[in-house]
Amino acid sequence: MSIHSTAIVEEGVTLGAGCVVHAGAIIKKHSVLGAGVVVHPFAVIGGDPQYLKFDPSIMSGVRIGAGTVIREHVTVNRSIHAGQATVIGARCFLMANSHVGHDSVVADDVVLANNVMLAGHVQVGGHTFLGGGAGFHQFCRVGEGVMVSGLARIALDIPPFAMAAERNEIIGLNLIGLKRRGFSRAAIGEIKEAFRAVYFTPGNIRDVAKAALAGDAFKTDEARRFLTFFTEGKRGFARARREAMAGDGDGD
Repeated sequence: MSIHSTAIVEEGVTLGAGCVVHAGAIIKKHSVLGAGVVVHPFAVIGGDPQYLKFDPSIMSGVRIGAGTVIREHVTVNRSIHAGQATVIGARCFLMANSHVGHDSVVADDVVLANNVMLAGHVQVGGHTFLGGGAGFHQFCRVGEGVMVSGLARIALDIPPFAMAAERNEIIGLNLIGLKRRGFSRAAIGEIKEAFRAVYFTPGNIRDVAKAALAGDAFKTDEARRFLTFFTEGKRGFARARREAMAGDGDGD
């Protein structure tokens, strides 16, 4: 473990083996950092949430998984609820000036490029890349394996394995990401079919997904995870661009 000069680590912080806290970084009380977490200069972990009704006496925190790297000026706010935490998974990479709002949950192996903004209660699935300057509305869900372009404005849920851009636009499937993760040909084929089923079938998108799950057309776990995403959540769903709808949804 290494804590550089001028870093501030408050009482009640837990640092795992091999953590590095660089000069000027601030780790607030009740933060828990897993093994090998690196916090670069002037990042603030566990600061009070940006919530006007927040009571600073509430005891809440932040949990960061092993091997995550947090670059300069990143801010990760603690939960607004007593005994709860904002969560960053393992092996994540939070680039300079990115922000994770209170009560967000970021899964393992996620990259937040420079200036990404996650509002409160945002959920981000594993193996997802969020491009520089992209902003995410509170309570949004971003599924696993998603790629979001820089400067995107997201106020609706983004399904797993998709690519999103501009304002709530699905531009296809993240096929390159699926192949890099070793998804089988059968799984990728079923994900394509599930994408078409959801976005080509008229009617309520939740009902369409539920009907697809109830049938026997989709057998792979990956395709069923894609469809299940549409049966959950509080917000609406991003829709596919006209170009993606006209094609096969590959978007690679």
